Amino acid sequence: MAIIVNLDVMLAKRKMRLMDLSERVGVNLSNLSILKTGKAKAIRFSTLEAICQALDCQPGDILEYRPD
Repeated sequence: MAIIVNLDVMLAKRKMRLMDLSERVGVNLSNLSILKTGKAKAIRFSTLEAICQALDCQPGDILEYRPD
């Protein structure tokens, strides 16, 4: 897949656990785990916005495009 999810990198930079992010964002832990591992097929803009707000980052810090 050409879209890489760097959620684990941002969590490490912010010294935050996935469970903490789940509580702040109000998204199910298993859904965040699917996103973190790159297995998600889609993400809502509202969820992306909430993640960016909780991690104090930009969408480009979480999602990266790498052409094949």
